[in-house]
Amino acid sequence: MGSPVRILHAVVNMNRGGAETLIMNLYRHLDRSAVQFDFLTSYEGEFDAEIASLGGQVHRLPALKEAGHFQYLKAVNDFFKTNKQYSVVHAHMDKMSGHILSSAKRHGVPIRIAHSHSTSSEGHLAIRSYKWYTGQKINKAATDRLACSQSAGSWLFGRSVNFKKINNSIDSESFEYCHEKRINARKEFGLSEEHFVLGHVGRFSQPKNHTFLIHMFLKVVTHIPNARLLLVGEGPLKGHIMSLVERLKLEEHIVFLGKRSDIPEVLTGCDAFVFPSLYEGLPVSLVEAQASGLPCLVSDHVTHEIDIGAGLIQFLTLRESEQWVKSLIALERNRPKRQSQHERVVEKGFNILETATALQSFYLKRLKEVSHDKTDGLHANI
Repeated sequence: MGSPVRILHAVVNMNRGGAETLIMNLYRHLDRSAVQFDFLTSYEGEFDAEIASLGGQVHRLPALKEAGHFQYLKAVNDFFKTNKQYSVVHAHMDKMSGHILSSAKRHGVPIRIAHSHSTSSEGHLAIRSYKWYTGQKINKAATDRLACSQSAGSWLFGRSVNFKKINNSIDSESFEYCHEKRINARKEFGLSEEHFVLGHVGRFSQPKNHTFLIHMFLKVVTHIPNARLLLVGEGPLKGHIMSLVERLKLEEHIVFLGKRSDIPEVLTGCDAFVFPSLYEGLPVSLVEAQASGLPCLVSDHVTHEIDIGAGLIQFLTLRESEQWVKSLIALERNRPKRQSQHERVVEKGFNILETATALQSFYLKRLKEVSHDKTDGLHANI
């Protein structure tokens, strides 16, 4: 048997973000004797060691914000000039994928995939303007377009451009609810069965809307003094949110858990999941929460494609925090019986094994098509 096809994934870093977690879930479940993943990044990441253990390579570029526009473009071009071994580049940098894919096209990489994971750009006006400029290159440079949701694809590629939807899938069996794990998780966090525990998983950044979450939770505590909020994640706004928690005297009610690798156990210890994002592509954390059987209160800015139909999602407006408070009070008074949703996750197409198999087939099919086109061209010239 020959060597596996090596797919180059372009990301900023391989930390525990939603897109990165999806890529690693796919990586773990595909046939690595047929397809192998390598990574083009700008920063060290938490998954780097695991990538090496699975046979992948991590290449490093200078960060755009540190190197500057021209030096960054030179570094990208130098990389593709030197590394001719890749026939597939799969970019996950939203609008910033434009630079990567344009350079890959210039250097003859035949399959260039743009993958949309969001519905908006972060940053102030100048940064968003630069991202818009870079994003204009994508449709000219990409041979294939993927997106986690309809809204994410329309945002990055345009409403009239075709793209293929790839679900943000999970290993749903690992999120099966277990009462014993619930007791152990609560014990670790200093909580008893009497506490009403809310969970949130997300990077401390503007789109996740932690400020709304904290102010809303303050109102919850006035009605439910034994309420607790578990916050999983890191990010640039963490210090600001911690200061806000201190100012509102909520330190006893809110637990900052940092980065965690045991998300199934954390979710098992919760009674509800709160997710007030300003925008999202299709958040993996909400698929995980539903798989665990958790009732979820979700911003109506999040695509309804996330609902697996288990009756666990309430979409609520961010204009009225009182709706969130009332819904949480109702949940606390009548806590529903917890039931895992593995079968429904599979039924709705969010099973990682099926998604990994489908993506692997997609890569191999596209490579075969490109090889066939080259052969046809050769025959035509004879």
